[in-house]
Amino acid sequence: MKLPENDYQILRLLDSFYQKYPNPPYREILKKQGRAYNCLLFQTHYNYFICIPYRSEITHPFSYLFQKSKRSQKHSSGLDYTKILIVNKTEYLDNKNALIDKDEFIETIKNLEKIKQEALKYVEDYVSHINRSKLLHPAEFKRKYAFSTLSYFHDELGLTKSTFV
Repeated sequence: MKLPENDYQILRLLDSFYQKYPNPPYREILKKQGRAYNCLLFQTHYNYFICIPYRSEITHPFSYLFQKSKRSQKHSSGLDYTKILIVNKTEYLDNKNALIDKDEFIETIKNLEKIKQEALKYVEDYVSHINRSKLLHPAEFKRKYAFSTLSYFHDELGLTKSTFV
């Protein structure tokens, strides 16, 4: 699957992805019994896709929170950057679009560039800290990344041991 630059898709990951990343030990990857999460997927200028899960309840600022959807009036629904998945194998991606609430879909599309920029910055800040090119204060790093999934994707992010200073 190749998305045109600046394109996106809303989909689910296939069971083969969850088999590669089972819980345990990959506890931070979201999966409820019997169903996967719907994700906003976009291609980066790197060699991977960023997959951001839609969630009904988000209680931290590292996310895009919906403002205008019906669900957001009662819940803190949105796209959770802390649970971003880095996918570089298209065989993990379901080629059928996932279904999400129409009003959340519309808000996603209206704010797509903002969401993509914020998600990419979240990933790039993590990479810069890990490879020591731009260190965050330890408390800030812990606050942003303590429950993040990004530590599971060092190979996909090009963070091999030889990368570390």
